Amino acid sequence: MSDSVILRSVKKCGEDNYGFEPDKSLNNKKQRLQDEKKGGGSQVGLFQLFRFSSKTDIWLMFVGSLCAFLHGTAQPGVLLIFGMMTDVFIDYDMELQELQIPGKACVNNTIVWTNDSLNQNVTNGTRCGLLDIESEMIKFASYYAGIAVAVLITGYIQICFWVIAAARQIQKMRKFYFRRIMRMEIGWFDCHSVGELNTRFSDDINKVNDAIADQMAIFIQRLTTSICGFLLGFYQGWKLTLVIISVSPLIGIGAAIIGLSVSRFTDYELKAYAKAGSVADEVISSIRTVAAFGGEKKEVERYEKNLVFAQLWGIRKGIVMGSFTGFMWCLIFLCYALAFWYGSKLVLDDGEYTAGTLVQIFLSVIVGALNLGNASSCLEAFAAGRAAAVSIFETIDRKPLIDCMSEDGYKLDRIKGEIEFHNVTFHYPSRPEVKILDNLSMVIKSGEMTAMVGSSGAGKSTALQLIQRFYDPNEGMVTLDGHDIRSLNIQWLRAQIGIVEQEPVLFSTTIAENIRYGRNDATMEDIVRAAKEANAYNFIMDLPQQFNTLVGEGGSQMSGGQKQRVAIARALVRNPKILLLDMATSALDNESEAMVQEALSKIQHGHTIISVAHRLSTVRAADVIIGFEHGTVVERGTHEELLERKGVYFTLMTLQSQGDQAFKEKDIKGNDETEDDLLERKQSFSRGSYQASLRASIRQRSRSQLSYLRHEPPLAGVDHKSAYEEDRKDKNIPEEEEIEPAPVKRILKVNAPEWPYMLVGGVGAAVNGTVTPFYAFLFSQILGTFSLLDKEEQRSQIHGVCLLFVAIGCVSFCTQFLQGYAFAKSGELLTKRLRKLGFRAMLGQEIGWFDDLRNSPGALTTRLATDASQVQGAAGPQIGMIVNSFTNIAVAMIIAFLFSWKLSLVIVCFFPFLALSGAIQTRMLMGFATHDKQALEVAAQITNEALSNIRTVAGIGKEKQFIEAFESELEKPYKTAIRKANVYGFCFGFSHSIVFVANSASYRYGGYLIPNEGLHFSYVFRVISSVVLSATALGRASSYTPSYAKAKISAARFFQLLDRRPAIRVYSSAGERWDNFQGQIDFVDCKFKYPSRPDVQVLNGLSVSVRPGQTLAFVGSSGCGKSTSIQLLERFYDPDEGKVKYETNVGSQGSQLSRGEKQRIAIARAIVRDPKILLLDEATSALDTESEKVSIDFLIS
Repeated sequence: MSDSVILRSVKKCGEDNYGFEPDKSLNNKKQRLQDEKKGGGSQVGLFQLFRFSSKTDIWLMFVGSLCAFLHGTAQPGVLLIFGMMTDVFIDYDMELQELQIPGKACVNNTIVWTNDSLNQNVTNGTRCGLLDIESEMIKFASYYAGIAVAVLITGYIQICFWVIAAARQIQKMRKFYFRRIMRMEIGWFDCHSVGELNTRFSDDINKVNDAIADQMAIFIQRLTTSICGFLLGFYQGWKLTLVIISVSPLIGIGAAIIGLSVSRFTDYELKAYAKAGSVADEVISSIRTVAAFGGEKKEVERYEKNLVFAQLWGIRKGIVMGSFTGFMWCLIFLCYALAFWYGSKLVLDDGEYTAGTLVQIFLSVIVGALNLGNASSCLEAFAAGRAAAVSIFETIDRKPLIDCMSEDGYKLDRIKGEIEFHNVTFHYPSRPEVKILDNLSMVIKSGEMTAMVGSSGAGKSTALQLIQRFYDPNEGMVTLDGHDIRSLNIQWLRAQIGIVEQEPVLFSTTIAENIRYGRNDATMEDIVRAAKEANAYNFIMDLPQQFNTLVGEGGSQMSGGQKQRVAIARALVRNPKILLLDMATSALDNESEAMVQEALSKIQHGHTIISVAHRLSTVRAADVIIGFEHGTVVERGTHEELLERKGVYFTLMTLQSQGDQAFKEKDIKGNDETEDDLLERKQSFSRGSYQASLRASIRQRSRSQLSYLRHEPPLAGVDHKSAYEEDRKDKNIPEEEEIEPAPVKRILKVNAPEWPYMLVGGVGAAVNGTVTPFYAFLFSQILGTFSLLDKEEQRSQIHGVCLLFVAIGCVSFCTQFLQGYAFAKSGELLTKRLRKLGFRAMLGQEIGWFDDLRNSPGALTTRLATDASQVQGAAGPQIGMIVNSFTNIAVAMIIAFLFSWKLSLVIVCFFPFLALSGAIQTRMLMGFATHDKQALEVAAQITNEALSNIRTVAGIGKEKQFIEAFESELEKPYKTAIRKANVYGFCFGFSHSIVFVANSASYRYGGYLIPNEGLHFSYVFRVISSVVLSATALGRASSYTPSYAKAKISAARFFQLLDRRPAIRVYSSAGERWDNFQGQIDFVDCKFKYPSRPDVQVLNGLSVSVRPGQTLAFVGSSGCGKSTSIQLLERFYDPDEGKVKYETNVGSQGSQLSRGEKQRIAIARAIVRDPKILLLDEATSALDTESEKVSIDFLIS
């Protein structure tokens, strides 16, 4: 057929039809995939981050925003009180000064001259005797107390409600993201690595959470304060306000540059980390292969190269942040100078304002500007969240080309099982230049066993994937009983198909549950029957827990043959109409294979069986044998017919027969020698000594150790409510141990190599910390000048203070840049070092460590992605913030105690309350961080197992089961977030309200000290403003407690990993090395149990020797310890008893390569080493006969 027949699928009312597409759109799939990847540069709007909000979330955010707004109005409201209080103080002080002039007295509440009879009735109009300063201070103190209560309530609600709303939306986002990924076609996964997707789940979604949680509430609060400050300034005096805000456009430009730059740099940084995460996942998932070839150091170097790019973008982001933060602070201090110069002119010369009004206008606009600057710091979190959301939302919005959960399509009432390929042409989306199937046409009849044979890469397995509709043909179509499979409901279609692959995937649960994956409603009797048909029943019953035995991470506790038999049982329990066997018995011994073939022959009637095999003895009994070559069918017939035709099948059969015959001849010849003679016989080592092993593997034909050494990811502790959580509890699987937070001293010690940067940054931060106390000093000095009676003296002092403000602004610009750059540099270097050290330490652990369910690839890559970046909460830029805050406090205390130690002591009494709120917040959030980490790691293990084994998951149609398990695990971090919201909200409200309480008490006591102890009012302002502003710095420091808490926990996990001494030390240089190595190997009474299955004895007193030049072949039934012996020889494990004596150590996933191609590459990788010992664990099981013959001939030559 030249044109494919297009059938339209049934669609629900109001929905578009995505069941399948016409041929033209099929040809454009590659372009669509490329266009989607190019769309990565698009931006996500800020309000788009809230796309998952419900009505409840909107209500929570509205109330939280309202409280943040009210909280934001508190500070401008206080400024009104402060201005009135300033006028009271100045009037009182001027009254005192005038009354101290000889000859002046207060008569009838007016100051008059009393020493001259001529001037006795002359007055300057100054009122007196009406002002009770102490009662006035009581009134103002009560205002402050009322505001403190309002701030406590609104501060709690704004944080609590926003954090809860964010937790609800992030939970929904994780669900939508995972659901969408699980709906994607297999071709999409070919273009997206599992490591990259895991990084999106952990790191990127956390950044979105940071953008829409407490930072949003704080941003609204600060922005409200800023706007209200500016409005108050215009209301009280528009002239001065206009002058002060004349530089506001420059501040806005600086904030815009920060936002845009941080967004772009964060995007680049995330992409670099995602690539590094992909490398880490690939390596950890294939740890046995990496260890076998001694590739740990090489993989660490490859991982580090990807970290360098992320480091560079992080440093550039720090430079931009430091530069423009300094730029904005410089502008603010220049505003101070301009405001007081022009404001004093309006007060002294024009008389438009009182001193209190000037203070109100000045502080209102400055508070507005400061909060605008502080609000801009939230822009970094928003920018990071928007950048992280791009790829997440693109995936969520993408409509899969093949939707595995679509309800569209026909569901046939009856199915015969006849499959036909109509002129099918196909190439993989990730390799469009390589044509896999070329105009393939063939018919597979119902009730027959059809075998596909051909060389590796001929397209046999690809044809099976098209039947399962993992992919759609680029041209042509595949039909089932005459229906284009694109018109059929995909869930229904896959439910009719059973699949067993050469590389079987078992999930990290019990044997019974793995078999039940084939059919959800399977009873225990069905499971036992299927296990017997797959010849798995006997070995299962020999296990201590029998069908309740955990198979381990990716089935790691099972041998290759055992895994394959469980996979066959999983397919048989399904009772499928179509059974696909992709080299399904390659890892079975002859007895097991015979029993499985017998079971298959029993169910053949009424079923369609398609078998792909290189072991031609398994296809002799097939009803039809189809020969593949270069992606097309070249012959078809029975065994006898194809032998007569002498084509592809004949060639493969001849080559394989020759290999078997050669082995038999050698075996017969060996009968003349005794066993001792064979062991004693000396022969020089040559490539020809490989021949016997290669030919022996033809008879055994289990799959290559190099293939199944690939470490499949686990599903540890997954709450399927059927098995996973129960298994974790009942089988005594170790839970995550409690861990003490790491000391800051050790975290800083790891950061020690960057001490020059930290020193420079610390100096900059320290200077920045002195700015606020000096501002308080200068501000109070200006207030004091307004009570001077000599106006010229007032002008002189005010001009001097204005020049000092200009100097502080210039210094601030330089020091802010130094702080931003230096700590960004040290922080990024620390993160890179921690990731590298953590990755290196992981690869340095013994293989048994990876068998632990807590150390699955998903959990480990999550730790690398999140823990290293979170450590910056106790190092890097956070150190600068802490140094800044504590320098601020120290200088403020010196100034305060210098001018009034009594008033200072009263204010300092409130510091324990501030510190207490921070300490409680830290301790509580540490516990929340631990619970979050544990819950999210289990969820990460679910996603990792599902995505790493997506073909198996799709083939057996278990996407919904994994989605349900994942969503169930998300309930734990959600509940933790709710508890965290209440604690964090209360601490936040308390730490902000205590400042107003301190002001209330301080002004009350200051009102007492002024009349009773003669304390100048400017000193009251100086002491209170210095200490209260430093208290604000302490509150700001405590606001970093969430990241600080997470940092100490994350650092502790890193140090625990770095401090662990593996039982087998990969990087150790200890041990003997021989220059003249011969290759003697001795197993001496070796007994061994896997660490994760200590109740199962695998080796029991194994003793065997191999002399130099000899070839040793391990044969036996599946699970008898053959592969375990090789793992001991490679020193993946050490024997529990006995010794392995040898004279050398024996020295990564390619989804788009056929298994035969991968195996040939693995053989080449081994040969290129020119090893003295070559271990061949069924190393040619995935090779066709021709490839095997070529390999043997090369080795012999």
